[in-house]
Amino acid sequence: MNDISDELLKTLMDDMRAVAAAEILPRFQAITSDSMRAKTAPDDVVTDADIGAEQALSRLLAERLPGIVVVGEEAVSEDRSILDRIGAYDLVAIIDPVDGTWNFAHGVPTFGSILAIVANGKTIAGIIHYPVMGDFIVARPGQGAWHVSADGSMSRLSVAAPGPLSDMHGFVPLHMFSPSLQAEMAPRLPRLSRTTTWRCSAWEYRMLTTGAMSFCLNAGIMPWDHAAGVLIHAEAGGYAALVSGEPYSPTLTEGFLLTAPDEASWEEIRRALLED
Repeated sequence: MNDISDELLKTLMDDMRAVAAAEILPRFQAITSDSMRAKTAPDDVVTDADIGAEQALSRLLAERLPGIVVVGEEAVSEDRSILDRIGAYDLVAIIDPVDGTWNFAHGVPTFGSILAIVANGKTIAGIIHYPVMGDFIVARPGQGAWHVSADGSMSRLSVAAPGPLSDMHGFVPLHMFSPSLQAEMAPRLPRLSRTTTWRCSAWEYRMLTTGAMSFCLNAGIMPWDHAAGVLIHAEAGGYAALVSGEPYSPTLTEGFLLTAPDEASWEEIRRALLED
């Protein structure tokens, strides 16, 4: 498979909406100590909603695309070797069932569900769903990036216009970098207009692709966070690459990823934050 049809894209969106209604929204603002557990750190949590949504969407994907290999964030947390499937199989679905789980678990509505369909190592569909809002941002290669409202109406997405560095505002999760890099980067942040973090890639890509925010520097590049978003960002006119200059790929799991309005802005932001 080299592309996703309009019909299949709509079906996948309907499936994500149904899974959110069954597994995610009933648990929102109803989290208890029994339904939330820590993973790698006290603020890296998993809930029953994450597990239930990933399992439900995985079953639906197997029905829609027989033979597809599913790589889900929660499955990988139990067996990291599952990550290797992204580059080893022709057709792979990458799922982040509840992106922004910390927000979700603490009653904050800035969370989403992310699905990327990857063929031969390249993302051919990126779908991000916002259960509380009922809407989506989506893209397929060469077909633009779109906001799809809860009633199905569509509008084209476009990243922010390039501008002076002092006018740039974006996302920098400083806490995710090493202590030495934090010490180097923190004094440089005032070179930019404003920096923040929302603890949710789904919402950060929404802000980037609607032009509300200019850039994002990520310390982690796990595929469930970025495989869909990088495609949507590119189709909205943006530029993204690892700060090393290496192109982004869903098969990558290490490095720093910088997204910006265009290549010139990308280079200017990279120098401002990471070089003297």
